[in-house]
Amino acid sequence: MNPAPSVIVFSVLSGAGFGLLFFLGLGFAQAMGWTAFLWWGMGYALAIIGLLASTFHLGNPGRAWRAFTQWRTSWLSREAWASVAALLICAPMALSDWLGLGWPRAIGMVGGVLALATVLTTSMIYTQIKAVPRWHHWLTPVMFLGFALAGGAVLAAQSFAPIFLAALALILLAIWQVGDGQFARKAQSLGTATGLDRIGEVTVFEQAHTAGNYLLREMIFAVGRKHAQRLRAIALALAAVIPAVLLAISAGPWAFAVAAVCHVIGAFAARWLFFAEAEHVVGLFYGKR
Repeated sequence: MNPAPSVIVFSVLSGAGFGLLFFLGLGFAQAMGWTAFLWWGMGYALAIIGLLASTFHLGNPGRAWRAFTQWRTSWLSREAWASVAALLICAPMALSDWLGLGWPRAIGMVGGVLALATVLTTSMIYTQIKAVPRWHHWLTPVMFLGFALAGGAVLAAQSFAPIFLAALALILLAIWQVGDGQFARKAQSLGTATGLDRIGEVTVFEQAHTAGNYLLREMIFAVGRKHAQRLRAIALALAAVIPAVLLAISAGPWAFAVAAVCHVIGAFAARWLFFAEAEHVVGLFYGKR
């Protein structure tokens, strides 16, 4: 699929932001005063900037509010409600940490759980799409949660961050391994796509049109295998391996800062691949598989 910059920015930044809010809400980062203000502010900034970026992929951003009306059937709508709930419930805890009010940590815990739930709802937007076999399996939400927890632990300067980063490295290797064979495992073909495989082999007599269209532009995107392998190595190294090694050597503030920058760059590379390598079954109609 065509990797839309707005969706990549949205999923990477909001994931990191809500991951940070999770650790702050649960009280892992014991900060008070202006340190707490800056920490909570970073979490809110990343989450909100990411959510705002997602609206730029809409045909009419002014109608984004309508996403809240379909919560019974839409994971996008559930994400909208979960994100607002997380941001609102975390606010009193952020204020308490900043001003030293000593309010119950239970408030932050609820907000932190909702922050992680928001990341889960984001992942389910893609996991539920049966027409994209590479996404339609349980490792997709695991990957989103892995990035949120690893990124959040690094941004929250937690000593156990290398453990989450190492786990993220294994998750990336697993999702690439499984994803590469998903299309074949689903036995997708032009016959299954049309439902005509019951009566024989289905072939395309002639293309529906010769000009480009929305489906060809958005749903069909090819990335060279050589480039994909190179980007995978970059994503794995920057998002997980280098930050983990760096933090294992040093736990100083500058080490966490460099690790955070490396992780975010690697996350952007991994998320670009997440979309670029995804094959939509509509490509079968155009002979793109």
